[in-house]
Amino acid sequence: MIYLLMLIVFVVGYLFIALEHPLKIDKAASALIAGSLCWTLYAFSGVDAHHVSEHLSHHLVDIAEILFFLLGAMTIVELVDAHQGFSVITDRIKTTNKVKLIWILSTLAFFFSAALDNLTTAIVMSALLTKLIKDKEDLWMFAGMIILSANAGGAWSPIGDVTTIMLWIGGQVTAANIITMLFIPSLVCMVVPLIYLTFKLKGNVNRPEESEEVEHITNPTTPFERKFIFFLGLAGLLFVPVFKTITHLPPYVGILFSLGVMWLTTELLHRSKNHEDKSNLTIIGVLKKVDVPTIFFFLGILLAVASLQSMGHLDDMAMILDNTFDGNIYAINIIIGLLSAIVDNVPLVAGAMGMYDIGTGVFAVDGTFWEFLAYCAGTGGSVLIIGSAAGVAAMGILKIDFIWYMKKISLLAFLGYIAGAITFILMQ
Repeated sequence: MIYLLMLIVFVVGYLFIALEHPLKIDKAASALIAGSLCWTLYAFSGVDAHHVSEHLSHHLVDIAEILFFLLGAMTIVELVDAHQGFSVITDRIKTTNKVKLIWILSTLAFFFSAALDNLTTAIVMSALLTKLIKDKEDLWMFAGMIILSANAGGAWSPIGDVTTIMLWIGGQVTAANIITMLFIPSLVCMVVPLIYLTFKLKGNVNRPEESEEVEHITNPTTPFERKFIFFLGLAGLLFVPVFKTITHLPPYVGILFSLGVMWLTTELLHRSKNHEDKSNLTIIGVLKKVDVPTIFFFLGILLAVASLQSMGHLDDMAMILDNTFDGNIYAINIIIGLLSAIVDNVPLVAGAMGMYDIGTGVFAVDGTFWEFLAYCAGTGGSVLIIGSAAGVAAMGILKIDFIWYMKKISLLAFLGYIAGAITFILMQ
């Protein structure tokens, strides 16, 4: 009974998140209620209280790592934005032609994602889009393509997506192999929707207008300060995967170090300015602009999924998949990828890693199963906006409507996902 109730609470919570705009209820509230209720039901499921507490503590560590990373990355991006650092890129992108612009930005996101990761890329590119595009419909369409490109770019890099990182750290795949095997399928996953949009998009985008006078009032920074903070912020974000590789510490430690360095730098850089100017350009001023509801949304949705994992819903789903498809690794992985659009891809991959041991043949190190799992779990989440960390971040920052995304982007993302999957299978 409790098993079924938890599932119902999760589905109802999910519907409230999906219908955020028609209901006029912020998705963070729905996610927090669903997450809390799922754990409350789990506590009444007859499991020993000590075990419930142990499970919750275990999941909370993983969730906190994601939230601290998100908070650090968002603050760095906001700080760069407060200094108008993104003008370093936006001033170089002269075209307003929709087709050219979407190819440039998608390609940027694809390679950024491999070097940073898809979540950080979505945060950076969302901030960038607001500087380049004024109209909401165009802004959301470009953001949809950024989500798709960031997820595709993250899948082929050992540090680009949390699921690929899991498989890399777990020893299922090696860095060089995952790059060579997944680069082309991931590229196809991005290019197929772009080709469709090339024929569909017409005309130019409208850019937001800012007069020089207003610019000076809102941002009394020099060109040197803008460039310096932009490159320092980018270096801080790029430092994280390097730090993780060298120290084997979680990424949030690296991002917090980068944030500390930027905090110190901006305090020193603006120490001689008057209080009013300084307050908008230091971390303390910027923190007021950080999107805290998105952090709470993440907390709620990850708590809800963690409760389903503890109760055994995800393990049962993995077993059903295995039995239904009679061990066909391609079919199983394609379904796991599509399920990751609904349920967080981290526990799905964790479930698959628990279901199958590293062995021989397709389950050997760098075996076909693990490579295809990295592709599917990394890119399948694009089909729904809350199926990936990149989607959730962009949704929070740009206030993208769930239903709008389903109508306009989901089919494109699905076509790209399937095209990339077919490419991978043909390469085998």
